[in-house]
Amino acid sequence: MDILKSLSHIKTIAARFLQKDGLRAKTMRGGAWLGGGSVAEQTIRLGRNMLLARLLAPGAFGTMSIVVSLGSLVASFSDVGLGPAIIQNPRGGEKEYLDAAWWLGMGRAVFMYATVFVAAPWVAGFYGNPDLTPLLRVALLNLVLDGMLSPRTKLVQKKMQFGRWALVNNGGGICGVALTIVLSFFIRDVWALAIGFCCENGFRCVLSYIICPGLPSLRWDKQAFRELFKFSKGMFGLSFLNLLFSRTDIFVLGKLFSPAELGIYALTVNLIQAPMGFLINMLSQVLQPAFSHVQTETQRVNRMLSEATSWLVFLGLPGLTAIWLCGPSLLTVVYGRRYGDAAAAEALGFAAAVALLNTLNAVITLVFYAMGKPSLHRRAVAASSIIMIIVIYPACKFLGMAGGQAAALIAITASYLLQLSRMRSMTNLNIASYLKPAIPAALGSIGILGIGAAPHLLGIEVSPAANIAIATCACLLACAGSLRMFKRMTGRMQEATIAELS
Repeated sequence: MDILKSLSHIKTIAARFLQKDGLRAKTMRGGAWLGGGSVAEQTIRLGRNMLLARLLAPGAFGTMSIVVSLGSLVASFSDVGLGPAIIQNPRGGEKEYLDAAWWLGMGRAVFMYATVFVAAPWVAGFYGNPDLTPLLRVALLNLVLDGMLSPRTKLVQKKMQFGRWALVNNGGGICGVALTIVLSFFIRDVWALAIGFCCENGFRCVLSYIICPGLPSLRWDKQAFRELFKFSKGMFGLSFLNLLFSRTDIFVLGKLFSPAELGIYALTVNLIQAPMGFLINMLSQVLQPAFSHVQTETQRVNRMLSEATSWLVFLGLPGLTAIWLCGPSLLTVVYGRRYGDAAAAEALGFAAAVALLNTLNAVITLVFYAMGKPSLHRRAVAASSIIMIIVIYPACKFLGMAGGQAAALIAITASYLLQLSRMRSMTNLNIASYLKPAIPAALGSIGILGIGAAPHLLGIEVSPAANIAIATCACLLACAGSLRMFKRMTGRMQEATIAELS
């Protein structure tokens, strides 16, 4: 009976928050929708990768990682931050503003695809793989399809109507993943991945006009274009610099290692990057509008930033420790024995550390965007990109495949420290209070190491599944054991935030 009463009490509290019209209630509802949709999509993607890792050769994933990376490279050159511009600008909900953004986005998409189409043979020659020419020209049609999304999809994000956006974004992704799985039974090579990748944005485009109907008009609003270009100045170069950080490993490893080895690396890193991308995307869509509402109140911004960061560290650091303990076992269970070697496990461990710091860094970036100052983010991104370019080759030569993520860890650490310094000077963020919740997370991680390493120290052989179970239980016990200390440290901060946002 006590359990039933507790569940009823929790349900009542949740309903009270979710039914309100305040900023916190909208944020919680948005997080629920985006979280549910993204978890469903990422679960299906993981299932797809587990299946295709056993149906397709690793070389297919290596070749496809080059295709995706090159598509991102082209897209980064012309990214002008249309989505953040609409969310941040008070005029962002006007039809003229949405139409101007759509035409700019569509023109950008056509330009990007034309560049890919012309450059495809040269890229294929550089990697010594003639199959890349048709693959690039087919798979990267998704750039045009992305530009064709309904202009009102940005409006639902601005209004924090995340249920509709989740249906478009995650629904299209799920349909594309399902198509890829079906194709893999008939096309046992990289073309199953390429066609499915292209069709994901095709499904999103169709769903966008069903769920967010509205065609762009042919009117040319000069004021809207001027405001978009003004915001885009601060965004100029950011995507390209971010790409240098996030994709340099693929470009370098593609030249140093075989497609099969690159495929193992790509699938290994994707096991971490996919949930990280989901989390950062969800945080971006939920927290940027929330930060935008309080952009002139620096103390509220600092409290919201600290609260979000505290939970990310408290849950992320023990999870990172658990991944380091059971990396080979995790890869063996998910993808098969040929993926569970020591080199891949090292890459997985470094990737998990990169993911945690990258997520913490992204929350600070959202504050910069919400305040209409994306240029503040550019210095940190430039630093991480330069460091990545300098470190990546020696790191790969010294550490092998794991060097790609080791270089990324050095680069993201520098970027995070620079952004933290900028945040302190801009909003007077108290760094000691900001970092204090890391103490219980660190203590919990030490406990995980003790529990997880015990079988190895005692010379007990455990199966991969048992090793994962031990690390998972250790992680849960560590979080539960340090929860009281964590809640004491963050209680006042959470109470102040709840009172102001309700």
